[in-house]
Amino acid sequence: MKKIVIVEDELFMREELQYILEKEGYDTFSIIKFSNVVDNIIAASPDLVLLDLNLPEISGFEICKGIRNKSNVPILVLTGRDQMKDELHALDIGADEYINKPCHKERLLARITNLLRRLEDRRHFVEIKDISLDLKTYTINIKGKVAILPENQGKIMELLLENYKELVTKKMLLNKLWGTTKYIDENALHVNMTRLKKSLHKLDTNYKINTIRGKGYSLEPIGENND
Repeated sequence: MKKIVIVEDELFMREELQYILEKEGYDTFSIIKFSNVVDNIIAASPDLVLLDLNLPEISGFEICKGIRNKSNVPILVLTGRDQMKDELHALDIGADEYINKPCHKERLLARITNLLRRLEDRRHFVEIKDISLDLKTYTINIKGKVAILPENQGKIMELLLENYKELVTKKMLLNKLWGTTKYIDENALHVNMTRLKKSLHKLDTNYKINTIRGKGYSLEPIGENND
C-alpha cells in the first residue's frame, strides 16, 4: 500500500483529502504540527507528499526545499496560490507537480497515479546532476551521451553514484563485484576502475573518480579534491 503524507493546516481540507485517498486504497499520514515538519515527513517514509504552501510557522516552499535536500520522494503541491511565479518557484526548488485549489478529485488522483508510476520507473535508476545510470542494463546517460557499461564497470558506477562525494572503500567494491573480499587480487579492481575512468572520459563528463590512497575511491565534480 502506497503511503501519502498530507501537509495541510485546514482541518476540513485535510480530512477531505484523507477520505479521498484512503477510499482509493492509499495509506495516509497527516502533518498537524508545523515544527520539524521536514524531519517528520522523512521519518514517515512516504511514497508521495501532498503539500500546501500557506502554512503556519513555516512556508510550503521551505518544506519543499528541505524535503528535496534529503529525499527524491515525489512532491505534489496543492495550493490556493495561483500566481505563475509561485508555481515556477515551487517547481524550481523540487516540486514535481503543482495544482491549484479547488480541483476535481479525478484530476488530483490522476496526477498522484502518474507521479507514483514515475517513481516506480525511477527506482531502476540512480542519478545525480547530469548523470543517470539504468541499474537493469547499466546504460549510463551523461548530458544526452549514452553508453552501455560492462557489468563490472556498471556495478562500480552504481556504488560511486549512490555514495556521491563519499568514500567507497575497496571492501565495498570487492563485495559488490565478487561477493567476497577473500582471494581477490586488487589488481583486478584497479583494472576495472581504470577502464571505467576511460569510459567516463569518453563521455565528456564534469565528474571524475578520485583515488583515496589506501582507502578507496570517490566520485567528485572536476576541480574538487583532485589527485
